[in-house]
Amino acid sequence: MAAEDGAPEKPASPHAGHRSRLRQRFLKAGAEALADHELIELLLFGALPRIDTKPLAKQIIDRFGSYEEALAAPAERLRAVKGMSDGAVALLKSVEAAAIRLAAKQVHGKPVLSSWSALLDYCKTAIARAPVEQFRLLLLDRKNRLIEDAVMAEGTVDHTPVYPREIVKRALEAGASAIILVHNHPSGDPAPSRADIEMTKAIAAAARPLGVAIHDHLVIGRTGHASFRELGLL
Repeated sequence: MAAEDGAPEKPASPHAGHRSRLRQRFLKAGAEALADHELIELLLFGALPRIDTKPLAKQIIDRFGSYEEALAAPAERLRAVKGMSDGAVALLKSVEAAAIRLAAKQVHGKPVLSSWSALLDYCKTAIARAPVEQFRLLLLDRKNRLIEDAVMAEGTVDHTPVYPREIVKRALEAGASAIILVHNHPSGDPAPSRADIEMTKAIAAAARPLGVAIHDHLVIGRTGHASFRELGLL
């Protein structure tokens, strides 16, 4: 059979019924009504239109553990899953990027001390599942509004090289009146290490004479976060 414009019609996908039912369930009941592998399926529909994506979605969840962990997985690890195309990898990573941007919109340009839960959500979304340690510097103006989130260093799974002089220099260049230090623990445990505590003391000692306040140092892990301020370490 030919389409009206003369081009041959593509046969309907044998999986069209399942896909339609899954989409409708998502639209009517929301994400809470779907299992993790079904949410992955919804994304794979767009990149893999001609195959049954349920086995692949289940394989992804088996490998990474959850929907959130799958989205946060490095592209090369997703690409290593048999059946994943570049388009499928790009779709999953684009959803992670969208989540980070949405979380960032809730804090950029706003007084972070009165939007603390939004700030924590942003930090967790951005780096809680990163495979290596990342040290970020949140730069605040005189009204404690976030003016920049600067990635200062990336390291290994348990260490990031941080230089107090570079931290203070970046704050002064940005005209920041205060800063919040943030880094993640890929192990998942947010408890500050002895090295974390000593490094924070060194940064505070370098920043204090120059009038740059340190509001907090947040350690982000998969299981939660730790605040130096709340722990009495700052």
